[in-house]
Amino acid sequence: MGTENVLRNLQLVDGRVVDISIQDGIITAITPPGQAEGGNGLDCSGLYGSSGWIDLHVHAVPELDPYGDEIDEIGVKQGVTTLVDAGSCGADRIGDFYARSLRAATRVFALLNISRIGLERTDELSQLEWIDRTRALAAAAAYPEFIVGLKARISQSVVKSSGIQPLKLARTLSEDTKLPLMVHIGSAPPAIAEVLELLRPGDVITHYLNGKSNNLFQADGTPLQGLLDAVARGVHLDVGHGTASFSFRVAEQAKAAGIPLNTISTDIYRGNRLNGPVYSMSDVLTKFLYLGYSLEEVIRAVTGSAAAWLGKPELGQIRAAQQANLTLFALESGEKRLTDSEGDVRTTHHYIEAKGVFINGSLITG
Repeated sequence: MGTENVLRNLQLVDGRVVDISIQDGIITAITPPGQAEGGNGLDCSGLYGSSGWIDLHVHAVPELDPYGDEIDEIGVKQGVTTLVDAGSCGADRIGDFYARSLRAATRVFALLNISRIGLERTDELSQLEWIDRTRALAAAAAYPEFIVGLKARISQSVVKSSGIQPLKLARTLSEDTKLPLMVHIGSAPPAIAEVLELLRPGDVITHYLNGKSNNLFQADGTPLQGLLDAVARGVHLDVGHGTASFSFRVAEQAKAAGIPLNTISTDIYRGNRLNGPVYSMSDVLTKFLYLGYSLEEVIRAVTGSAAAWLGKPELGQIRAAQQANLTLFALESGEKRLTDSEGDVRTTHHYIEAKGVFINGSLITG
C-alpha cells in the first residue's frame, strides 16, 4: 500500500476551496472540502495552493562567484518547485551541472550560456573565441531534455568591445539548435534598439523592468516602439529582478502602458538572497501585488505562463492523474518594506509567504 496524503481546505487562486488527494505522488482526486476520504490529512485552512512555482531566471551553481547559489536554497525552500538556471554554465561545465541537478529536490532546467566558459567570468562575451559553435551544438545535443534555451548577456560590462556581435552569433546558434534565446539587457553599448531587432518569437527579454538609461521606455514612460513591435511578434518579457534590474518606477510605467506581465523571475543568487534586494520569490511576487496586479495574475506569471514558455503546460496545472507539483502559500497581513534595485523603498500591508511544496511524492515545508 502506498503513501496517501490529503491536503484539506486548500484555497486555489481562482477562489475555489478544495481537498486534494494524493497517492504515491499522483493526484487522485480534487473534491469539494470535506469530501476526500482517508489518508494523512493536512488541514490547509488559511493557505492558498497553486501548481508549483517556476522561477525562469536563477543562478544555481554554488561555486560561481558572485552569481551562484545552492539549488534547493533557491528552489523548494523558496516555494519554487521548478527553476531554470539562466546561463551560469556554458559548454565547459553544463554536464557537471546536469549531474548535480539530478541530486536536488527541485526540478531543474538550464539555459546554455553561448560562451563556453559561462559565468566563470562576468565578461564572458568579451572574447568572441569563447563563443564556440561546435561545443555549444554538442552540449545542446547531449542534454536535450535539460537545456531549454540559450542565454546571452548583452550589456556593456559583459560584451565590452564585442558590441552586438555576440548576439548575432547567438541568433545563429538559436537557429542551428532550434532553441530560443534569453537575452539579458542592461547598459549600452550595444543600444537597446539593436538588441530588439534581433529577437524572434519565443525569445525572452529578461530584466525588462530595469531602470538603466538603456531601458525599454522613454523618459516620459512611453514604451519604445521596438518594445511594442517585439511584444507584437511574440517576444516574451521576463522580470529577472536581480541586484540591479528591477525598478518600481519602470514597472509602474509598464503597467500604465498595458505592457503584458508574462513571467516573474528573481535572478536570485547567494548575495541578493541574503542581503537583498531580492531575498525570495515570495518577496518578488509581493512587489507585483503592491503594483496592483491581482493575485491570480501574479501567480499565473510563475505557473501557467512560465510552464507554457517551457513547453511543459502540465507544470502549470493541477489535475487528477498527474504528478502532484504544488506550492502552498499564505497571503499575510502586516507591514512589509519592499526595496527595488535602485533603493526605492515601498511599504505594503499584504504580502505573499511561501509555506511549502509538494514534489517528488513528498511535502517539504520550512
